[in-house]
Amino acid sequence: MIDLRLGDRLTSFAQFLQQWFRYQWPQLLVAVLGLFLPLLIFGLLAVQIWQLEGGLSWDIAILSAIHSTSQPILDRFATTLTDFGTVWGVLPVSIVISLGLLYAKRWRSLTYFFITVFGEIVINRAAKAWFHRVRPSLWEYPPLTDFSFPSGHAMSSMVFVAALVILTWKTRWRIWVLLAGSGFAIAIGWTRLYLGVHYPSDIIAGWMVSIAWAVSMSLVIQPQLGRSVQRDEAPILEN
Repeated sequence: MIDLRLGDRLTSFAQFLQQWFRYQWPQLLVAVLGLFLPLLIFGLLAVQIWQLEGGLSWDIAILSAIHSTSQPILDRFATTLTDFGTVWGVLPVSIVISLGLLYAKRWRSLTYFFITVFGEIVINRAAKAWFHRVRPSLWEYPPLTDFSFPSGHAMSSMVFVAALVILTWKTRWRIWVLLAGSGFAIAIGWTRLYLGVHYPSDIIAGWMVSIAWAVSMSLVIQPQLGRSVQRDEAPILEN
């Protein structure tokens, strides 16, 4: 009798797992690709950088290859474009989007966007202070006073794009935001490498921790709930 009951319970549990996975596999996939994998890559890079001084072998090779393409017109282009990853691009656009969400009374989306985009600044400063990685000095460039790992420009541009992708995921704009945003984040990362102020590992680490941060906040705040929240359940959280 005990064995039969145990068998029934195991069968019931297996059925529950099957049903749970059928409905929850998208969230599980997001957790793996958006949290576990990016944090794993960031952790592997962080361990290597903590143990070694200067750039990794592939860091130097990639920087040298990019620097070999330098020419005056690209110098001016990279110098201008790079600031759009922070003060001249991401920051003012983030303020405009925040005001738009405020005006539209999209409280949940506003909370998510504000915490995600501006919380990245705290994470970046803390990580740089912890790792104390000196910036590359392979060629002349106006010296920067802060540390190198992870890249603030890479984090700022990627967390901005990731947050917008998540906010527009259930709309027809998601593919355009994803494509344009990916191009923007890659372009900003390229400028930092072209100018010689970051190692490639700084850029990759910045991207990875930004994706993980944006996804983790989306799981906590759930901005996609939006208007699906019922008035009688949680009126304060209604968008």
